[in-house]
Amino acid sequence: MSNDIKPPDESTVGFHSNPSSNKAASWLTHLLADLGKNGIFIALVVVVVLFSILTDGILLRPQNISNLIVQNGYILVLAVGMVMVIIAGHIDLSVGSVAAFVGACSGVFAVTWGLPWWLSIILSLLIGALVGVWQGFWIAYVGIPAFIVTLAGMLIFRGLALAVLGNANIGSFPSQYRALGNGFLTDLFGEFDYDPFTLGIAVIAILALIVQQVRARVARAKYGQDVEPIVWFVAKLVLITVAIGAFALALASYKGIPVTLIVLAVLVLIYGIIMNRTIFGRHIYAIGGNRHAAELSGIKTRKVDFFLFVNMGILAALAGLIFTARLNLAGPKAGDGFELEAISAAFIGGAAVTGGVGRIGGAIIGGLIIGVLNNGMSILGIGIEWQQAVKGLVLLFAVAFDVYNKRRSGGH
Repeated sequence: MSNDIKPPDESTVGFHSNPSSNKAASWLTHLLADLGKNGIFIALVVVVVLFSILTDGILLRPQNISNLIVQNGYILVLAVGMVMVIIAGHIDLSVGSVAAFVGACSGVFAVTWGLPWWLSIILSLLIGALVGVWQGFWIAYVGIPAFIVTLAGMLIFRGLALAVLGNANIGSFPSQYRALGNGFLTDLFGEFDYDPFTLGIAVIAILALIVQQVRARVARAKYGQDVEPIVWFVAKLVLITVAIGAFALALASYKGIPVTLIVLAVLVLIYGIIMNRTIFGRHIYAIGGNRHAAELSGIKTRKVDFFLFVNMGILAALAGLIFTARLNLAGPKAGDGFELEAISAAFIGGAAVTGGVGRIGGAIIGGLIIGVLNNGMSILGIGIEWQQAVKGLVLLFAVAFDVYNKRRSGGH
């Protein structure tokens, strides 16, 4: 007779796992994971709530919400291109000067020469593309670091902007041109207390989001990947739906959808697909992660770098057009500090200093955080000197938090 003692069977009484504790652990795991992935979105919510309280609700008034988009549209456009450049391991210090130069050129086209507004915009975007070709050539094919090339570009195109303007202002622009920075899609179906077109677009956006999220969840489950509890999944969708609905109601009760928001939505959609669904996007991440390994795997790194800066030139031109249209003026001081805010938006949005990490959506949220800080502190009457200091601290803490998270995850 054997004297071996068998361990108790876990299926017997006293060794049943506790379903409630397992469920709680699952919820906690997914909560922590979502906090890690969506920390920047949570930071935006915290900043909005904080300044809503400090400004007695002024921040969330419909007119102010609309102004937030219009006033920060050019920074968000630049952030889209800048995060792609940073993911690839580069930097662009010239975007503010390029925006000023293109805005000056558009003033000459539309006001001084009297060209049609649409032709002025097309020619201005072409100039932005040529600027990108110029800088991309030196970076990609000559091998000069992007920091040096774009630092030189900052000086070159600022000087050219002053030369084109003759150190004077140019205005005013045609109404169709101004709509790019100040226009709204409203009253398309008549006058209502809440613009039906804006509400309809919001419903479409919510439905598209729900379909996309459900399909992604089904696909993960199909391939045996971990999915969050259904209650947590539904709760997240409800919260996002409420946020989109509240935002849409605010716009619908004021002037409707800003043209700038339409431009941004199209850019986010297109570049989100490029970065997540195309070979070019995967190559950008690969180059930023390890350039040497990317070259050994056959990626044409020079070609990718070249087109990255052509793209950045076009987006800088578009930002310059939006800014000029909003002010109805092309001036020598345009573009000052644009590059710093675009870079800050990318890093606050989760881009890594070393490259290889970043998201288009994160850069947009980073830009919105900067916009809310600017707007909220202006409402509170805080001086520009303190606004700059606060934004600098936010940038520092955002990058420090990212570094901390990477070290913590690397330690497991």
